[in-house]
Amino acid sequence: MADASSSSSAAAPPLDPEAIAAVAEAAPPEEMTLVVKWVTKDYTVRVVGDDTLGELKRRICEVTGVLPKRQKVLYPRFKLNECDDSTLLSAIPFKPGVKINMVGTPESELFVDQEDDPEILNDYEIGQDEVSAIKDKDVYKQKLKRRASQYEIKILNPCRKGKKLLVLDIDYTLFDHRSAAENPTELMRPYLHEFLSAAYSEYDIIIWSATSMKWVKTKMDQLGVLDNSNYKITALMDHLAMITVQSENQSAKKTFDCKPLGVIWAQFPEYYNETNTIMFDDLRRNFVMNPQNGLVIKPYKKTHLNRNTDQELVKLTQYLLTIAELEDLSKLDHDIWESFTEENAKRRRRR
Repeated sequence: MADASSSSSAAAPPLDPEAIAAVAEAAPPEEMTLVVKWVTKDYTVRVVGDDTLGELKRRICEVTGVLPKRQKVLYPRFKLNECDDSTLLSAIPFKPGVKINMVGTPESELFVDQEDDPEILNDYEIGQDEVSAIKDKDVYKQKLKRRASQYEIKILNPCRKGKKLLVLDIDYTLFDHRSAAENPTELMRPYLHEFLSAAYSEYDIIIWSATSMKWVKTKMDQLGVLDNSNYKITALMDHLAMITVQSENQSAKKTFDCKPLGVIWAQFPEYYNETNTIMFDDLRRNFVMNPQNGLVIKPYKKTHLNRNTDQELVKLTQYLLTIAELEDLSKLDHDIWESFTEENAKRRRRR
């Protein structure tokens, strides 16, 4: 584990949340190039003023392999490590040429098991007005644009012309990541392989988890998803493709990460767009940037109690196949997917 430089021990002024907020509000989203010292090497990361400290940690993670939750970021004469991850970088008095020090252990040197998996927070209600305010805000559109240019989606299997796109979460969607089991397959949601096989006939499939890529690959490999002969996974995506946004609820503002589908659409415009994409996630906030494309799946938990009764993927298979021929999936109300029938689809095709 790296040691911080001696300069980081200098006395730091107490943090004033109101002053920080005022500076952040007034500061323009200027681009910054920061030098991060970790162990004996310097790393260069590029950010802008309206990025958050949490997003800076993501950039550091990209070049060092140290997960954000394992990073301790230090800056001379400022208690950076006491700042919340939602703090805007424009509120931190960075000086040109000054290095940031980071202490942390890369994931490759840790034994990753159930306890190392990042905690998934419980969902909270996001009102329709809040959704509109978030997805239409210029600052988040710019974040999305930057993330689409920074994050490289590595294709495992070729995109298929004419197929729609199904984007799937992992934890509590395909896998019960909190229950104990001797074998990971015991925690797999019932009918997973049957569901993926059926969906693959009409949809390309991308797995997108709010965890690290190592954990995504480990889970999918252990569940037999990556080498199944009945279907192919187009790509895997991790937490580094997410962006940070803030709810507009004045009484209880919340800062959270979400999964903007625009990252995918920007990189594969000839294949995927808002009209042919649907995303399953147990947390509604994850598709706040594209609510018209999101379907909230019932969380799969307590597998030992629910393994023999959970039919969610069976029912969703029928829904996916029923809507597959529709021209525009974004015009559907996925909140009422259980009541959608083949007759509904026929009426829509006739329009």
